[in-house]
Amino acid sequence: MSETDLLRRIAEALERISPPPHAPPDFGAAAFVWHPDPDRLVAVDRINRVDVGLLVGINRARDILIDNTRRFARGFMANNALLWGARGMGKSSLVKAVHGRLHSDHPDLKLVEVQREDLPSIGRCLALLRDAPGRFILFCDDLSFGHDDAHYKSLKAVLDGGIEGRPGNVVLYATSNRRHLMPRDMIENERSSAINPSEAVEEKVSLSDRFGLWLGFHPCSQDDYLGMIRGYCDAWGIAIDDAALRAEAIEWQATRGARSGRVAWQFFTDLAGRQGITIAG
Repeated sequence: MSETDLLRRIAEALERISPPPHAPPDFGAAAFVWHPDPDRLVAVDRINRVDVGLLVGINRARDILIDNTRRFARGFMANNALLWGARGMGKSSLVKAVHGRLHSDHPDLKLVEVQREDLPSIGRCLALLRDAPGRFILFCDDLSFGHDDAHYKSLKAVLDGGIEGRPGNVVLYATSNRRHLMPRDMIENERSSAINPSEAVEEKVSLSDRFGLWLGFHPCSQDDYLGMIRGYCDAWGIAIDDAALRAEAIEWQATRGARSGRVAWQFFTDLAGRQGITIAG
């Protein structure tokens, strides 16, 4: 085999191992999912979300996030936001619903979902978005960090931006069950075993301080729980009287051992299914 043929075969093998990068995305879509290796933004044809008006019991967080997002959509300065607190209380639903509420008036407002495990590639995502047309909400759901987890360092590229600074057309919205993005026992263990306890966890705990907005979500009351279900029933035209709804919903809540927006939706899904109603939501 000649040297030329050998080089050609090596080049072809390398092409198969490392395919050429995807073509630049069409930014006409409303939402994307970031995928690394190879780096690409995949358009989402249909966003899984509910109308913001159906999110009951989180009015303060809703209004603050809408105002912050509206400013960002208009090209003004806006804060990164951390939505933290009780499970199933609508943190991720609120981010998607707020985008849905504002996108019709601001079609250049895009939602980009980034998985926690893909955070090491976030710098490359920002480089792609920096010169892209539009305003981008970078959305990371269920964000938290455990022992020996260095992914939080990658997140600083979004929050601080390094020497280049965070792109002016990007803002980060993250959700977490933990206010400081790490387990309490991890904080206490590192403090108790460190030579300088105050510095042991400062780097990780201070990450949450870099979010300009902290929006807390707390367990809902029974009235809010029932109000959520009633709102779903009214929106989808399901007829059920208040007494029956209350009795069935409370029984459902008791079997789950919890009361939250997620439990309310699960009960409504069961109710709609029993009535033979298909929900497109």
